[in-house]
Amino acid sequence: MSVALRNAQRAVPVRRAPLRRAVCALRAALGASRFDVGLVCAGNGLMQRLNGSYRQRPEPTDVLSFPFHRVAAGELPRPRCRDDYNLGDIFLGVEYIHQQCRHTGEDFDGILVVTAAHGLCHLLGYQHSTKAEWQQVRRCPVPGPREGARKNPPDVPEGGGDPGGAEPPHGRQPAAPHRRPLLSGPGRPRGRPGRGAGMAARGRGRHLRPPPLLLLGLAALALVPPPPAAAQPPPAALRAGHAASSLPSAAAAPRTRYLLYDVNPPEGFNLRRDVYIRVASLLKTLLKSENWVLVLPPWGRLYHWQSPDILQVRIPWSEFFDIPSLNKNIPVIEYEQFLAESGGPFIEQIYVLQGYAEGWKEGAWEEKIDERPCIDQLMYSRDKHAYYRGWFWGYEETRGLNVSCLSVQGSASIVAPILLKNTSAQSVMLDRAENLLHDHYGGKDYWNTRRSMVFAKHLRVVGDEFRNKYLQSTDEADKTYYKEDWTQMKVKMGTALGGPYLGVHLRRKDFIWGHREDVPSLQGAVKKIRSLLETHKLEKVFVATDAVEEEIDLLKKLLPEMVRFDPSWEELELYKDGGLAVIDQWICAHARYFIGTSVSTFSFRIHEEREILGFDPKTTYNRFCGEKEKNCEQPTHWKIVY
Repeated sequence: MSVALRNAQRAVPVRRAPLRRAVCALRAALGASRFDVGLVCAGNGLMQRLNGSYRQRPEPTDVLSFPFHRVAAGELPRPRCRDDYNLGDIFLGVEYIHQQCRHTGEDFDGILVVTAAHGLCHLLGYQHSTKAEWQQVRRCPVPGPREGARKNPPDVPEGGGDPGGAEPPHGRQPAAPHRRPLLSGPGRPRGRPGRGAGMAARGRGRHLRPPPLLLLGLAALALVPPPPAAAQPPPAALRAGHAASSLPSAAAAPRTRYLLYDVNPPEGFNLRRDVYIRVASLLKTLLKSENWVLVLPPWGRLYHWQSPDILQVRIPWSEFFDIPSLNKNIPVIEYEQFLAESGGPFIEQIYVLQGYAEGWKEGAWEEKIDERPCIDQLMYSRDKHAYYRGWFWGYEETRGLNVSCLSVQGSASIVAPILLKNTSAQSVMLDRAENLLHDHYGGKDYWNTRRSMVFAKHLRVVGDEFRNKYLQSTDEADKTYYKEDWTQMKVKMGTALGGPYLGVHLRRKDFIWGHREDVPSLQGAVKKIRSLLETHKLEKVFVATDAVEEEIDLLKKLLPEMVRFDPSWEELELYKDGGLAVIDQWICAHARYFIGTSVSTFSFRIHEEREILGFDPKTTYNRFCGEKEKNCEQPTHWKIVY
């Protein structure tokens, strides 16, 4: 099972890949590898708010734990269903820890692992409110600390509590009722830390004192250095969980090659999702000849993600999409896993895709690709070591070894011969991948990839809870049954009813500058919405919009029935703008009737989601018309293909 790590602060650089590996080792040492764990690296502001809300101590701290299960110390949870394979969430106050380490001279990365071990112990029922509880922690059988680790923790003072007596007891706090966990198994409730379990937190400066033997042993195990970088990664069969004995003894393990890609920086979240489908088609072509893996480009610095005061770079795909579902279509890994497997932050070959300088000439369409001089100035600069530096999704340590330009005119798989014959690089990146076209738009291969792009469970659960609470919408009543395994979900068109509300996507801001004719005014949109509410006998309307605050206020006056997902600051920081877009799309996808905005990729993605759920096309492929638009052509129905 997974360790989902999110960096929700920008004050301190965090080496996320080593930290994730350390937490995986900690989890294994405690015998809990089959359980998910959520880990959030937080700044002082977030830690102070959480500590004040749930422990009535409005000050920064180093770790807060939100257990999913209530278990006795030393016992593992006993899952009764797939939903229960979850330990809970740990918030690490990395800014606070870093400040303390600067005062004491201790190693920040090592203390971070010890602190994570402390939080993990709380998820598994360990407390330290009394002397007896501390002795129980000390007696836990784990591997002893390696040379150089801190030893001989002091005995617990008479009177109980933490060693040194400086930390107030917190082992049995009342449940935190409103915090939404980072990780969730299928069906996990999102409105509180799991199953009424309490929240555990350590006090100010606590991590500076010698930890108990359990924490030392876990930290020593987690800090064992990884194999040398020169070691080859295991073959794909082993990474998938097969034993070495299952492979033919004489067979040589095939080399894994890595395909990376990026797109033009101004492109938005939903067009980037479409580019993924194109690149997935290319990967399938490559897999017919060699062992390739697609490296998912981290999200960040998108033009439309303009929420202030939150860091939105280096965001892994697991924040928005279900990675196991993607892997049922093609082999994919996150970028930080690529860094761990490839032995360093180097991409051997970068191809910048571009058009042809002479443009497309009228006549028969011809697919072609050639290595040509770069038309535009490269977005990469060469440093004194002859490495290429660039954006690289916010990973400043990443370097490119070679950069060249390819003029391309055609579908994604036209690049395959170049990658198979013209380069032997193990890692190849295609920049400006939006220049590639779909191999078979709307066909079975397209829809298989699109269906595999299942939204992350925790975002779907948030949307489902919102539907239930504010729109009286449930899957049972709406006939929108959903299977976690997308390969088993084949719904007959027209079987989904949808919730008793109208779903609306109303695109505003910069979009209206280039679409003045086919985008309605707010008054025109409200007029159409009222007409649809009356026609379909609905009383509520859910609106997903990027309208500015003044337009939102006007919509509220003109449309009192309007319901919106309005996140708290904490929810915005956790889910990011991309997560909020997913939640909006998920809610719109379950509406009785949907109307979107002309040629908006946000609306297109909702069309596809409703097609997957089995809605009647007449309730899906609809758009607003501009007041001055003469011919208001409605969206095309792209029928799902199984």
